[in-house]
Amino acid sequence: MTFLAIRGATTCEGNTKEEITSSTQKLVSEMMSRNEIEQSEIISILFTATSDLTKEFPATAARSLGLDDIPLMCAQELEIDGAMPRCIRVMMHVDVKKKRGEIKHVFLGQAQNLRKDLVEK
Repeated sequence: MTFLAIRGATTCEGNTKEEITSSTQKLVSEMMSRNEIEQSEIISILFTATSDLTKEFPATAARSLGLDDIPLMCAQELEIDGAMPRCIRVMMHVDVKKKRGEIKHVFLGQAQNLRKDLVEK
């Protein structure tokens, strides 16, 4: 097995519990789907959110996908002038039979502009 990290990010239209939950669940689901990751292969997930997202923890949204037995942690993203607003970023640590170059990082919504080099075409 190989321990790797998968990057992901998405944006929310607004600061609501429903929007944060929906955006987080879609991102985590896409990361797992595109990389053919089973829940048992996830070691941990680190979430960051910009300071303008205050109505829900992204980890709470992910737990509602059934990820109750996986360590999940949230942190606040650095406040940098000109940074993308209403953004959730993810670092998913996995134990998989893949090589680093086979990993598909997932950027959704406006977050596709963060790493155009990693966006699936």
